[in-house]
Amino acid sequence: MPDFAFTKSSYSGGNAGQECVEVATNVPAVVAVRDSKNPSGRTLLFGGREWLAFRSAVVDGTI
Repeated sequence: MPDFAFTKSSYSGGNAGQECVEVATNVPAVVAVRDSKNPSGRTLLFGGREWLAFRSAVVDGTI
């Protein structure tokens, strides 16, 4: 697996126990997403088109 450079979501509150994600976009054609509370856990991988669809659905509140 490539070395992803994760960045914490700007919506993260920073308090212990809050839900937040980290996103990495430094690997071409892949967006990686993980739970910031469990950085050694599973990582979701999205292609560019899939990431845009996922992000749009989150913003629209449909998921």
